Amino acid sequence: MRYGVALPTMVRGVRGGDLLDWARRAETAGFADLVVLDRLVYGNDEPLVTLAAAAAATERIRLTTGILIAPYRSDTALVAKQAASVHHLSGGRLTLGVAVGARPDDYAATGAEFGDRGRRLDAMLAEMRKIWAGGEIGPEPPGGEPEILVGGRAPAALRRVVAHGDGYFAAAGPPHTFAERAGEVRRRWRESGRPGEPRVVAQAYYALGPDADAAVREHLGDYYSFAGRLAEMMIKGTPVGPARLRETARAFEEAGCDELVLVPCSSGPEQLDLLAEALGEAA
Repeated sequence: MRYGVALPTMVRGVRGGDLLDWARRAETAGFADLVVLDRLVYGNDEPLVTLAAAAAATERIRLTTGILIAPYRSDTALVAKQAASVHHLSGGRLTLGVAVGARPDDYAATGAEFGDRGRRLDAMLAEMRKIWAGGEIGPEPPGGEPEILVGGRAPAALRRVVAHGDGYFAAAGPPHTFAERAGEVRRRWRESGRPGEPRVVAQAYYALGPDADAAVREHLGDYYSFAGRLAEMMIKGTPVGPARLRETARAFEEAGCDELVLVPCSSGPEQLDLLAEALGEAA
């Protein structure tokens, strides 16, 4: 199992220079992937713009949207060109993770419909594949088009992985839940007759150091403030301390995870160093 790390774009008060420093340090530490989350009605930087900046600050590490809430972006051709541009500028390092999202306010802010977002994502993914293959919009993708990972919890999302994706990007949650969904994706993949195996990626929040508990409660309490009991469940399920982090990582590996993305609850640069140390070998 490989390890990726998310940029702390969702942590309140993070500065642009901090994000670029994280990107450089993550590559130096040997992490496989640099991941960005997506929200519109929140204080984060836009994911594809962030990854374009990270591409200029790094040379080797994969760049992944984990995930991009594609259906509130109404212009599919523009999204395809933006993704192709990041892929081109980074030398073919983009993985485009996509999902429908669960926040109506993100859709309301752009005037996009919320209720039919799944159907529209299916159409967007099919159209993006055609755009990239045609080569008329955007630069020619180096080494082929970006890899697509599809996220989501519903059966429709798992179907979408097989229909349009190269793999599955799970939402943050416990290893046993990931195992169930990853197993279902693999089963559907085999039954569809698609060759090979889908790449399955999990994510988990973490915090390390003397203020870890406070960082988890402050960050996740804010980020999941809309979700009631879910916020407390996420706080309780987040590993703090090296021993619990390693235990969580082993559980995801046993659940069949190809890559585990660790999402920080603090933007302090020491969090990346402590993470690399706790995992022992992040490669």
